[in-house]
Amino acid sequence: MVENTCNCARMTIRSEEDKKLLSNRCNRIEGQIRGIKGMIDRDVYCDDILHQIAAAQSALNSLGKIILEQHMHSCIVDRIQEGDNTVIDELLVTIGKLMK
Repeated sequence: MVENTCNCARMTIRSEEDKKLLSNRCNRIEGQIRGIKGMIDRDVYCDDILHQIAAAQSALNSLGKIILEQHMHSCIVDRIQEGDNTVIDELLVTIGKLMK
């Protein structure tokens, strides 16, 4: 299993349960972002908006941690077992992007 990050042939097969969990988290994050936009449209106090932005960033970070953990347990392990050690460099680039 490998993650599809481009239009190439790599894919990650997830269980329906995992897809539902990730989809629900994405829906909540999407709702948070819509809420922030609405707060801006309603001229809500800046500090209140910043608190909601922090909550949305935290939710995205949590989602990223879940996907990174799954990626390391499946995709990374599988590719290393197949002898593809370039996946380590790919992972380091990805972690660097997540930590920005």
